[in-house]
Amino acid sequence: MENQLRRVLTLRDLVFYGLVLIQPIAAVPLFGIADKLSRGHVVTTILIAMVAMMLTAFSYGRMAAVYPASGSAYTYVGRGLNPHLGFLTGWAMILDYLIIPVINIIYGALTFHRLIPFVPYVVWVLALTFVITFLNLRGIRSTARTNEILLVIMCFVIGAFMILAVKYLLHTSGMAGLLSVKPFYDPRTTDVSSIATATSLAALTYIGFDGVTTLSEEVQNPKRNVLLATVLVCLLTGVFSGTQVYLAQLVWPNYSSFPNVETAFMDISRRVGGLALFNAMAFILIIGSLGSGLSGQAGAARVLFGMGRDSALPKRFFAYINPKSRVPSYNIWLIGMLTFLGSMLLDFERAAEVLNFGAFLAFMGVNLAVIKQFYFRRGPGKKRHLFKDAVVPALGFVFCLWIWWNLPRPAKIVGGIWFLGGILYEAYTTRGFRIQPVIIDLSES
Repeated sequence: MENQLRRVLTLRDLVFYGLVLIQPIAAVPLFGIADKLSRGHVVTTILIAMVAMMLTAFSYGRMAAVYPASGSAYTYVGRGLNPHLGFLTGWAMILDYLIIPVINIIYGALTFHRLIPFVPYVVWVLALTFVITFLNLRGIRSTARTNEILLVIMCFVIGAFMILAVKYLLHTSGMAGLLSVKPFYDPRTTDVSSIATATSLAALTYIGFDGVTTLSEEVQNPKRNVLLATVLVCLLTGVFSGTQVYLAQLVWPNYSSFPNVETAFMDISRRVGGLALFNAMAFILIIGSLGSGLSGQAGAARVLFGMGRDSALPKRFFAYINPKSRVPSYNIWLIGMLTFLGSMLLDFERAAEVLNFGAFLAFMGVNLAVIKQFYFRRGPGKKRHLFKDAVVPALGFVFCLWIWWNLPRPAKIVGGIWFLGGILYEAYTTRGFRIQPVIIDLSES
């Protein structure tokens, strides 16, 4: 088969790819806010979210084995449950595509403003939005080599932080200061509702793990390796991120005393490594934000292009391709304007919570799809396995529902309005749900 992809990727390749997508500093931007919300229990929230994500990763891996060409919650829910529910899952995912560049511009602008405070925040937002929009209009995309170099730099800086944090704790408090249960449980401040709310934010650490399933057609032994890779990526992310925030909490135990809660990790870095580590942490946060924002805007523009091409949105505008740069320039301009407005109207915490609104709806849908696909709709001659076909995905659904339910009200309002718009749009295009919904093409994003 000439047009068939070669199965050359190993389990190790998949795990590395997933860790690159998530990034080794995924928990760093969230730390200050999550520390305050959880009242000093960020490690606990990271680990709770890890359990939910590992269970959900198991479901993604099983669905990828059945639908290897798609690699999308939209497809898994649409084929595993119902096409109309699949459309609504895709609609929720579009919200995520729109929010990803917003989150990255907000954090990049906050970091720049922390370094150069006399320049107003709005100027940094405008400048960063212009940079990613300009680069995407020119058709410039980050290369695999650039991502590898960036990953090495991130690992070096975060590794230096962890070594210096251990050295700082041993020097100031000895072994007793390095080994403590307080980051996990402190009877003076532990509060279940606070931990639940913070977990709904901390879960953002794992967003991107599902990208592993997009490589299903190129993997050796996909039924085994895709499933193992998605679970391992969540486990390794949880352990690595949990270690980072554990050390950070011990270095700075008073969660209410950060000079700036959004950039709290930079202050912790300065405490253990001086100005050099402070600036190094700022550098990787800015570069990481720009890279993710660039990719996020490109992905969102291509999702809108796919919908325009398939007449799900007005074709003349959304399916337009610039003849010189060969990019959907109208969509890029539109996403750029929405990114600027979103970055001015939302703060980092609210933007992250809105993103999790759509993501966890998709996660719940995938878990339910596994139950229907493998427990109720099993093929001829295939045995029903209660534990892996029903119990595991049901637990994943319950954990994700718990995290989603504890999202703050503003995120539910914004996400709910978006979701209601999707229901009304689908009702209109399917004549009251009587015909098949339009296909949302998420394959090129």
